[in-house]
Amino acid sequence: MISIPADRIAAIEARRDELQAQMATGDLPGDRFVQVSKEYAELEPVAVAAGEVRRLRAETESLQAMAQDSDEEMRAMANEELRANHDALASAERGLALSLLPRDAADERPAMLEIRAGTGGDEAALFAGDLLRMYQRYAERMGWRIELISASSSEAGGFKEVVASVTGTGVFAKLKFESGVHRVQRVPATEAGGRIHTSAATVAVLPEAEDVDLKIDEKDLRIDIFRASGPGGQGVNTTDSAVRITHLPTGTIVIQQDERSQIKNKAKAMKVLRTRLYERERERLAAERTGARRSMVGSGDRSERIRTYNFGQGRVTDHRINLTLHRLPEILEGELDELIGALIAQDEADRLAQLDG
Repeated sequence: MISIPADRIAAIEARRDELQAQMATGDLPGDRFVQVSKEYAELEPVAVAAGEVRRLRAETESLQAMAQDSDEEMRAMANEELRANHDALASAERGLALSLLPRDAADERPAMLEIRAGTGGDEAALFAGDLLRMYQRYAERMGWRIELISASSSEAGGFKEVVASVTGTGVFAKLKFESGVHRVQRVPATEAGGRIHTSAATVAVLPEAEDVDLKIDEKDLRIDIFRASGPGGQGVNTTDSAVRITHLPTGTIVIQQDERSQIKNKAKAMKVLRTRLYERERERLAAERTGARRSMVGSGDRSERIRTYNFGQGRVTDHRINLTLHRLPEILEGELDELIGALIAQDEADRLAQLDG
């Protein structure tokens, strides 16, 4: 059981009381009041958790003393309450430790969702379309808004590549564990012999960058304008509205041609570019801290998978946490709560283990 030192608990509660007293004076300037209020709002639930741990620890000490009483009935009663108190204290200690873990500053941000067909040709593109629909359904359940930024359709259906913006409360915190290679095992509609095929699609979830996060110098950009390509008929642009932006220092390239307006395409391309550069910087900083660069997704090969969707057995298996759920139809309809909840819980457990030892 992780145990937070008593002096740390006292410091948390003292700081909460200090902030509360500062706000009560009414003498704080506007900007300072906002700053203090924000810190208080973040610290208050931590202080409540700390107070509960302090209370349960004191109660444990009292019960332990009672358990040494000369009266046998009193000792039995104290030992029974100690067992219940032990479980409550362990839970409270864990809750406090979780609240003290460093938070990912990007957790509350909107996210850029990128899905690309990997190994498997047309079937991989169809699966990429299934994944997009799954995340769209999940976004609906969460009350989020999902907007397509760009999409490259496959002739057989589905997508070769699709990029979407997801906005709402706690988007990145929920979706960040979806990054990786997703594998599907099923009989394609075009397969006459009934053989099961294995295909894959990559998913990348990036926290969206804000203007204040990084400054992109205009001289570092090469912007090319060209005529969009697409299906025949009314789908083909008759003006040069497609935009390709190259960030020269990093070689990052973003192409946007879904809109008929060059201005709209440029705005969308800049949004994607800013997000990719922001994630690049996050990875660089993470690499400095951990000494190893994290790769969000691999090549899309079948062997590099985080999750398998097996239609024949109606199951979904997340290989990172060895969790198998026989609820494939529901999961593809966006019922991802159990999967995502298990991934978050495992991440918390891993970080608590590091804290403990």
